[in-house]
Formats: sequence, structure tokens, C-alpha cells
Amino acid sequence: MSLINGLPAHVLLVHVVVVLVPLTAVALVAAALWPRAARRLGPLLPLLALVALVSVPLTTQAGEWLERHVDDDPLVRRHTELGDGLLPWVLGLFALAVVVWWAGRRASAGPERDGARPVALTVRIVVGVLSLAVAAGAVVQVYRIGDSGARAAWHDAYSKTPTRSARQH
Repeated sequence: MSLINGLPAHVLLVHVVVVLVPLTAVALVAAALWPRAARRLGPLLPLLALVALVSVPLTTQAGEWLERHVDDDPLVRRHTELGDGLLPWVLGLFALAVVVWWAGRRASAGPERDGARPVALTVRIVVGVLSLAVAAGAVVQVYRIGDSGARAAWHDAYSKTPTRSARQH
């Protein structure tokens, strides 16, 4: 995908990533730490994570097209390098979302057997810590990518003082 309505697809698709990845991260942490949230979210959690996961390579591919259509610039190269590092984080969000959803279904399916409670609690703690770490990593990576993209797009592209035509309005 290269253009959408005459605009580079990347500049439009990036908004899907910027919204869905942090939203998925917050939903995952909530569901991993609070079983009630996991039950309320149900299959929406892995579905949201799947849409976020699919949006990353689409946005990256559109960005690679755009990179070939702008001047060579170290800021663009840095943005591209950072962008290539997002997929593993979002893959982790998806995998953990499936685990949390599946575990939530199992927990609500029936009563726990004797001795299963400490194991279940340990698993919930491990999944919660992993979810928190992966969610934080994904959100930080989205921030870093977005910051580098804004710098690449806007450096030397505006005047710090109003232009003459802006002063006339």
C-alpha cells in the first residue's frame, strides 16, 4: 500500500498504530492484573491485539515505500530503524493477550482443584509481570518511533517566527 486518497499511506496508517498499540497495552495490563477486567474484555482483548499486530507491518511497509520517495536523511533512517523494532513488542502483546484471555476462560469454566490455587496465583503473577513489561516496552517504542518520525518530517520545515503571510491574517 503506497497512497490513500493521494496521501502517503504511512502518514495515515501510523495513527492506527499510535492509538491501538497503547490501547492494547493498557487493556492487556488491566486484564492480566484484574480477573474481572479479563472477563469483561473477553475475546475483545486478543481481537484488539490482533488488529494492532496486523497494523504494524502494514504501516512499516507503507513507511518503506515513503522512505524511497523522500530525500536521504539521517533522521529518516533513524525513524526507520526504530520502526523496524516495534513488531516484536506487538507480537508479545498479542501472545500475552491470547494467554490472558485463555486463562480467563479456564478460570471461569469451573472450580479450581485442591492445590491448583497457588499454581494459578503464581501463573497470574508471572503473566501480570510479563504483560506489564511488554506493554511498557511497546508503548515506549511507539513513543520513540513517533518522536523520531515527527523530527524527520518537521525538522527545518517550519519557521520559529511567523511568516509574513501569517502576520497578515
